[in-house]
Amino acid sequence: MTIREVAKIVEGKILTGGDRMDEPVDTACGSDLMSDVLAFVKEKTVLITGLINPHVVRTAEMLDITCIVFSRGKMPSEEILEMADEIGMTIISSPMTTYTACGELYIHGLPGTKKKQEGV
Repeated sequence: MTIREVAKIVEGKILTGGDRMDEPVDTACGSDLMSDVLAFVKEKTVLITGLINPHVVRTAEMLDITCIVFSRGKMPSEEILEMADEIGMTIISSPMTTYTACGELYIHGLPGTKKKQEGV
């Protein structure tokens, strides 16, 4: 699946990264707990979250997350958008709840992430 397809499925508005819409994503993770994101996420993942703060972008950057979808129509600050744009991350705002966005992506064929194995 591509970021373009993700945006369409979640009825999202592209806030940064419009030039990266054809990049692939392999999995999705929905969470507001960045500790869970650290435990479950691999690269080429789309993160769906309702948490809007710079820590989300920094966590996503550490994990090479391709795209962040902010749920419930939340709009990040200019600071967050600038941070994401500087590191080449796509940001999408979706009117859907986190649960619904995850469900829609799943039924359209995007699998969820699985817990990382120790030592891998």
